Amino acid sequence: MTKFSQEVYEATKKIPKGKVATYAQIAEALENPRAMRAVGNALHKNPTPKIVPCHRVVNSKGFLAKNFGFGGGINTQKEYLEAENVVVDGDFRVDLGKFGIEKLTM
Repeated sequence: MTKFSQEVYEATKKIPKGKVATYAQIAEALENPRAMRAVGNALHKNPTPKIVPCHRVVNSKGFLAKNFGFGGGINTQKEYLEAENVVVDGDFRVDLGKFGIEKLTM
């Protein structure tokens, strides 16, 4: 596991239950704002999804990951979020104004 991946996992652990963050917010928190895809890649390889809540990460428009890597794909991510009372609409999108965190800090 790379140092960057470890940092992504630590940042992701800081997203509170019932909230979501974007790939960009994690990249910015790691002081590497252009690393959004690298954040996504690290989360897709998350070795401990029960510890690192990667289901709480969405894209910049609030959409869930089409290729969510654990269980049943996007439907599994939706189920995990809804279990935390995050509302996911029929387009698999979360209202960032309501459920998004303002800023992620390390």
